[in-house]
Amino acid sequence: MIDGQPLACFQPFIDTATGLIAGVEALGRLRQADGSLQSVGPLFADSRLSPWALRRLDRQLREDALQRFDHEAPADWFLSLNISPRWISRLRPGQTLPSLKQLQRFGVPAQRIVFEITELGGASQRLTDVVARYREAGARIAIDDFGAGYSQLDRVLALQPDILKLDMRLFQAAARGGPSGEVVKALAQMAEKTGCWIIAEGVETEAELDFALECGARYVQGYLFAAPRLEFFAADAFAQRFARLRDCYVQGKLAERARLMTLQRRLNELMGQLRPWAEAGGPLPKLAAEDVHPWLLRIYQCDRNGAQITPNLQWRAGRWVDDPDFLGHNWSWRPYFHQLLAEGWAERRLTLSNTYRDATTNQYCLTAGQFIDDGRRLLLVDVDAACLAKD
Repeated sequence: MIDGQPLACFQPFIDTATGLIAGVEALGRLRQADGSLQSVGPLFADSRLSPWALRRLDRQLREDALQRFDHEAPADWFLSLNISPRWISRLRPGQTLPSLKQLQRFGVPAQRIVFEITELGGASQRLTDVVARYREAGARIAIDDFGAGYSQLDRVLALQPDILKLDMRLFQAAARGGPSGEVVKALAQMAEKTGCWIIAEGVETEAELDFALECGARYVQGYLFAAPRLEFFAADAFAQRFARLRDCYVQGKLAERARLMTLQRRLNELMGQLRPWAEAGGPLPKLAAEDVHPWLLRIYQCDRNGAQITPNLQWRAGRWVDDPDFLGHNWSWRPYFHQLLAEGWAERRLTLSNTYRDATTNQYCLTAGQFIDDGRRLLLVDVDAACLAKD
């Protein structure tokens, strides 16, 4: 028994390029006798309810969403509708798709619809066929909760979606920093390379918005801007606020860039001190590492092929010590080394890598390098990225 009047609520997607609402997601609610609205989400996980009753509820909610979207929403918005693969698995081969029939009945062009595939269940081949029919009609396809399970990668390859919605729990954990942040950035880069747009849902704080922008999200959705509600917002309802938050993000990135330029200047000064020592093989110049260069992790040299030819020189307990453990190791496979070889040799200047996670020390690092000895050797300095951020 399902108590209450089925209604669609709408939560907006903010376009990060304009700050305007670009579309809405339809979310199911049941209006109770006292006027309160309850989410239908728990009902779809209730094994006591028959599949027939749930399918009927799902279609009622979609009909309410389509009818109101057609009459009330701006003509350039899109509507995101959740589609369960479990329902798709129950369709007969060649059966007319109920969702497309609903679009025709309400006169909503398929080009304004995003069908959002919600979970991992369902027959994959049937799902692929149905998605192809949605796309043939003109609709776009999104995969929800991307990153929640490894099998989603198979689904991306099979369905070739237009949009990926990052898993909310993974996204929010990633926004707090740590390894999950690198995972989500990698997922976002993968999406970009496959031609997908990213939606960051569950954006509830300014830090989460910053992380969404860092990931290149095309749309953001969440309580930082609006909870789901029955009425539609004006298209520019959040434009000024979004512009202010975006400007704060940009200013933060500019400050980060300024710190990086300061580091590069200080590294140039450091290289100027180290180069005569490295080329002459003499005693190391006096370096007050703890006071002047607290971010300095190690100094070493490699040949042009990437093989380490000197011990690591590290600052420990107030003095410089040699660590020979990595003599002979070859680092040419590391991305920063390609960059140093390509840019440093061509321009004969200090080159600074992007931040990376060192697999040996488990630290976030940057590596600076410069050719010495007429291009036969590379003088390398590893920098602690975490310490740099506090510097």
